[in-house]
Amino acid sequence: MTEGNITRHLIHYSVPLILGNLFQLTYNAVDSIIAGRFIGKEALAAEGMASPVMNLVILGISGICMGAAVLMSEFFGAGQYEKLKREMSTAVLFGLYFSLAVTGIGILCTPVLLRALHVPENLMDMTSVYLRIIFLGAPFTYFYNALSSALKSVGDSKTPLKFLMFSSILNGVLDLIFIGLLGFGIVCSAVTTVVAEAVSAGLSIWYVYQKIPLLQLRRGEFCIDGELLKTTLQYGSVTALQQSCQPVGKILIQGSVNTLGVDAIAAFNAVNRVDAFACLPEQSISHGITTFIAQNRGAKKYDRMWQGFRQGLTLEFLYWICICSTVLLIRRPLVGLFVSGEGAEAIVTLGCQYLGTMAFFYIYPGFTNGFQGFYRGMGMMKMTLLGTFIQTSLRVIATWILVPRIGIYGVSFACAIGWSMMLLVEIPYYFVVRKKV
Repeated sequence: MTEGNITRHLIHYSVPLILGNLFQLTYNAVDSIIAGRFIGKEALAAEGMASPVMNLVILGISGICMGAAVLMSEFFGAGQYEKLKREMSTAVLFGLYFSLAVTGIGILCTPVLLRALHVPENLMDMTSVYLRIIFLGAPFTYFYNALSSALKSVGDSKTPLKFLMFSSILNGVLDLIFIGLLGFGIVCSAVTTVVAEAVSAGLSIWYVYQKIPLLQLRRGEFCIDGELLKTTLQYGSVTALQQSCQPVGKILIQGSVNTLGVDAIAAFNAVNRVDAFACLPEQSISHGITTFIAQNRGAKKYDRMWQGFRQGLTLEFLYWICICSTVLLIRRPLVGLFVSGEGAEAIVTLGCQYLGTMAFFYIYPGFTNGFQGFYRGMGMMKMTLLGTFIQTSLRVIATWILVPRIGIYGVSFACAIGWSMMLLVEIPYYFVVRKKV
């Protein structure tokens, strides 16, 4: 990314990320659609209540991987390939221990987490079983994210997409067979998700050892470099904390929504899936900005950095125009995918009211993600944490004020309040950074 047309680089890098992340989100969306239609709205609600907890784990894992990816991108841009390899070894070994610890603690603490979420008693057993099985997939999620980050740091964002496509299709087919045709319950929904995660991790390992000598770790090369681990944790821990702020906020928001009853919980789960799909390309463009900034910073091409950032924000704006129009046009059939039968119309109505407003607010995460990508690429992880903390805190406070008065519709306004304040902090600081550089 240190040479050639900037916009083309950003698009070529971001599009595979967008497609790959869409397929990753398809894991949960397919589970929710099939659970809601073939098991019942209770299963849809159970998966919705487990989702913020697992998002916390996944974003914590991806935060560490993202911190490591910034370092690997810098080393690659500067031509320091031995350092790149040592960083990969450090990230893989540390991540293995971390993900195993997450699995054990998560399984033990599931009842405590669900009680803190105010999960209704009639859904407690179903949600608990589902969440504990999903926790078993944490090591597979880490390995996929770590190897995917390594590949992306050297400019290959297409290969991880192929593996996610395959595993996502596998997940959907298994769900349709075992739940749709054979009538298995929510346990099967969790198991198929873990199997799909294991397949994507296995394919990533296989590919690296078949095709990418630069990233291959041989016997005797598996070690944790103390200095690199320290830097990785400085970047990664702050990034993980920043990444984890969002799901912590979602857990608190989910707790507020859970007081409204099963219909509201099911509707909120459905619109959350739509939100995730809608905002995902904005996040992928942000990751493209991060890699672009990091590689050019490593190569000391500062003028090119500013040009890349401006063009990244332009892409975010153009995408918002497309997604706003799309969601407004098809929000009813989108929500209708998740439910059927008795009570479905009430859930669809709640979801449509929410999405009719949120479609206009998607412009905010487009710009906040753009600035977050810039700060990550510059290695300014504390700034990304500050912005996310401000946004999440205000969104949670506003949610607890608005939801009891106007239902899940209030969450959309709470999100807009949080994103607005985040931009009021991040935009002025950008000009400070630019002046210093």
